Amino acid sequence: MLKDKAPDTYQVKFVTTRGEFTVTVTRAWAPIGADRFYNLVKHHFYDNASVFRVVPGFVAQFGLSAYPPVSAAWQHANLQDDPVTQSNKKGYLTFATAGPNTRTTQLFINLKDNSALDGQGFAAFAKVDDPGMKVVDMFYDQYGDNTPNDYQDLIAKQGKAYLDKNWPKLDSIKSATLVGEPAPAAKPAPSKPAAPATKPQ
Repeated sequence: MLKDKAPDTYQVKFVTTRGEFTVTVTRAWAPIGADRFYNLVKHHFYDNASVFRVVPGFVAQFGLSAYPPVSAAWQHANLQDDPVTQSNKKGYLTFATAGPNTRTTQLFINLKDNSALDGQGFAAFAKVDDPGMKVVDMFYDQYGDNTPNDYQDLIAKQGKAYLDKNWPKLDSIKSATLVGEPAPAAKPAPSKPAAPATKPQ
C-alpha cells in the first residue's frame, strides 16, 4: 500500500473536460484523508476517471478508477475516519463513505454549503480555488442522483468504457497532479582542489 506522509499543505491541479481547477489540501484538517489523497494523486489514480455523480445543488462525486484492476486493488483499502474539523462548505473536498471507517478512493466536492454532512462523519480536508469552482459548477448534472451512482459495482468492474457507453455526457478528469513538487537537489559545485598540506616541522 502507498502510505507516504503528505506535506502540511499541498496543491493538486485537476485538468478536466470542462477546464482546470486547483485544490489546496491542509493536512491538519483531516490527516488520514490528506495522506491517502496525496498518495492516490502521486500515482495518477484519478487520471481519466469520470465525475460519475453530479447532483445539482449538492455534490460532484468521483473516485472510481478508469481501470478495473486499479479499482479492484483499492476496493478494501479502508481508512479510519478523521474527526470532522471543517464544515462541508461549498468548494470543500471530502471523502465519500459507505458508513464509519469505510473511506477508500471516492471523493466529492460540495456544490453548496452542506453542513448537515458534518454530523455524519464527513471530514473535509481540502478546498477548490474560487475560480475553479466555476469549472466544477459546469460538470454535466442531468443524469441526477440515481442512474450512474446505482451501478458503482459495474463501473468498478468495467471501468470508464462502461460509463462512456451508458452515460456518454459525463465529464471526466484528464489528469490530477501534484503542483509545486520540490525540485531535485542541485548538484554541489565542484570544489577547488585542496592546497597541499604543510609538512609537519
